[in-house]
Amino acid sequence: DFDGVLVESVDIKTRAYAYLFEDEGPEVVQQVIDYHLAHSGVSRFEKFRTIHSDILKQELNNKRFRFLCDRFSRIVVDAVIAAPWVAGAREFLERNFRKYRMFVVSGTPESELQEIVERRGMTRFFEAVRGSPKDKVTLLAEVENDLNLVREKTVYVGDAKTDWDASRALGLTFLWRRSPEGTQYLEKFSGSPMIDLNQLEARLNQVVTSGPVDLASPAENENIRP
Repeated sequence: DFDGVLVESVDIKTRAYAYLFEDEGPEVVQQVIDYHLAHSGVSRFEKFRTIHSDILKQELNNKRFRFLCDRFSRIVVDAVIAAPWVAGAREFLERNFRKYRMFVVSGTPESELQEIVERRGMTRFFEAVRGSPKDKVTLLAEVENDLNLVREKTVYVGDAKTDWDASRALGLTFLWRRSPEGTQYLEKFSGSPMIDLNQLEARLNQVVTSGPVDLASPAENENIRP
């Protein structure tokens, strides 16, 4: 994943949601923030539709939808490019991009994500950079196919339930970076979370030497689409 895993950018997007809906009043803004944080990793396209249908109780027409998407992107792109790295992330990438085949799968729109990765000078680290509107299960499956990955040797590092759900759907090992900005607790997660990515190299070495340590069966949740 990208936000909250490689870059400390979760709070940037929280503030963007608050700004976009500030005219609706503080009570609505709080509901929007609560919904956003509870569904970290879900694409903004889906969130805007749900906010309008479930919180605002309003129809979301195409003009308003395009406005929200464009305005959100203008607010966040430069801020995410300037955001600090998650501790240990840059060092891990620099040391290991020739050792491991690495890719990014994120809920951020794909063209925006690729721009951010390029402008941060990160392109050389990754064989693929994929984002919404496709969901993470679909994206991971496509990357697996395109790069001829072996599931038993593939690890997904994420910070949200959507990341863990996608890993479970495909039977991948999952490593959880628990962001200090995150509010989600992954119930039944079998491993211990990482505070930052300074621990990632040791965790991957453990997977290599001892086998998957945080592997969850796709059968655990019938609502997860394989």
